[in-house]
Amino acid sequence: MADESSLVLVVDDIEENLKVLSETLVEAGFHPLQAKSGERALQIAARAKPDLILLDIKMPGMDGFETISRLKADPELSDIPVIFISALNQIEDKVEGFRAGAVDYVSKPFQREEVVARVGTHLRLREAQRSVEREREKSDRLLEALLPASIAAELKEKGLSEPRSFAEASVLFGDLVNFTGQSAHLSPRLVIDELNAITAAFDDIVRDHGCERIKTIGDAYLAVSGMPEPNADHAYSLVRAADAMLGWLAARNAKADIQWEMRVGINSGEVVAGIVGVRRYIYDVFGDTVNVASRMENASAPMRINLSASTRRLLGDRVDCEDRGLLEVKGQGPMEMHFVRKI
Repeated sequence: MADESSLVLVVDDIEENLKVLSETLVEAGFHPLQAKSGERALQIAARAKPDLILLDIKMPGMDGFETISRLKADPELSDIPVIFISALNQIEDKVEGFRAGAVDYVSKPFQREEVVARVGTHLRLREAQRSVEREREKSDRLLEALLPASIAAELKEKGLSEPRSFAEASVLFGDLVNFTGQSAHLSPRLVIDELNAITAAFDDIVRDHGCERIKTIGDAYLAVSGMPEPNADHAYSLVRAADAMLGWLAARNAKADIQWEMRVGINSGEVVAGIVGVRRYIYDVFGDTVNVASRMENASAPMRINLSASTRRLLGDRVDCEDRGLLEVKGQGPMEMHFVRKI
């Protein structure tokens, strides 16, 4: 059954042809629009964005070939299917019509049943194409939500993304203090709502500072700077993002019923990154730099940012830090650490 919302633009300089074709389309359940010239057809198409165009070839002024050429040159109109309906029924005329971009060709004198069948077929094809495009757009949005933009673009273009090593990058781990104990007294829905609100805010902050969130693991938050897009000032960008995250959390605590605190640790160095998985993509980071960043978070304190020596050196005198000396780190031995005091 035809979709009553389907607009079909009929273009013919002969009044009788317009009348017969329009009546035929109305009887079949379509909604016809009329134009007696190529110029008028372009105006109506630009305004109404019809679902399909029935286009005569031999018209005074702008003929059908020029009209379709203008349509195909306009990005907003180029995907509208065009069916030529013409008394020019030599094979050369039909070939020229298809080369011009028509999806079909009906010879005059036409049979009403044939016109309805061809219009219906191409409208269904167009709707199927739109459905595929909508699904692809959904897939693209999902992919871009899961992966950094450049990695998602590479995956869509090439079908794969090669693992890469980044000689200079910074890694942040954040972890909510006593999350397990506190969440035990909350409903599952409330726990998820709290995590969603915090993660969404952190994502905005990280993005605003030119950094990239890699993933969340329960209440843990992992972000990076300097990858996959280069950033010569990656350490400073990530520390500023961390400071803004703690600032947001403190402001939220001032008016929220449920209070959360977070420990943050940051380390800088070489990182390897790539897509893990085949059916479910995860863009992840690996290496000793990541492990040490996790250790920096473990050795941090509530609402404090703990820096490794490598990150501290990259910051210079732009960040006021409290030296903590050498502290024992599991699997690493004694390591120099610094609390951020003021940015």
